[in-house]
Amino acid sequence: MRHALSVPPVASLAQDPKLLRIAEIVFDAGAMPFRATLFEKSVRANWLVAWHQDTALPLRERHEVPDWGPWSVKDGVNYAHAPGTVLSHVVALRVHLDDSAKENGSLRVLPGTHSHGVLTDEQIRGLAAEVPPEECLVPCGGILVMRPLLVHSSSKARNKNPRRVLHIEYATSLAIADGLELAIA
Repeated sequence: MRHALSVPPVASLAQDPKLLRIAEIVFDAGAMPFRATLFEKSVRANWLVAWHQDTALPLRERHEVPDWGPWSVKDGVNYAHAPGTVLSHVVALRVHLDDSAKENGSLRVLPGTHSHGVLTDEQIRGLAAEVPPEECLVPCGGILVMRPLLVHSSSKARNKNPRRVLHIEYATSLAIADGLELAIA
C-alpha cells in the first residue's frame, strides 16, 4: 500500500515520540515523516525484490532541477530520483508487524553500501557479487533503521507466514533542496 500516511492510524504511529526520537538520533536534528508504505508478503502476494537502492522521492511539484530525475507520477504524486546528497537526509524506520525470518522473504542488505552514493545497476551487481549479504531478521514489533542508499533486496517467501512491514520515511525538513519540497505520501 503506497501513500499510507493518509491512513490516520499510520500517520499517528509515524508521529509517535519514540519513532521520532529514533529518527532524530540518526539525524542529530529534528525529524518529520513524509512517506509510509505498507509491504505485505503472503501466500496472496509473494514477490522477489532484486538488489537496489531507494532513490525516488515524492515531491509536491515538478521543477526541472539539475541532478534530479527521471520524473514519474505514482497515484497522482510526482516522484523524481534524487541525488545522494539529498538522500543522505532521509532515513526509513521499518516497523515489523510480523516476525521476519529467512523463510518469509526477509530483507537482505549489503552492509556499508549506503556510503557509496547513488550507484548504477552495474555497480550494484558488482557489490552484490563482492559484499556478503546480511539477513535482517526482526521480531514482530521490532524496528529496523535503514538509509535509502543501502543496497537491499528480498526473496520470495518460502512458507505461509506473512511478513508485513510498515516502512516510514523521515527527513529533517520537507524543503529538501533546490526549491523542491517533499510531498506527504
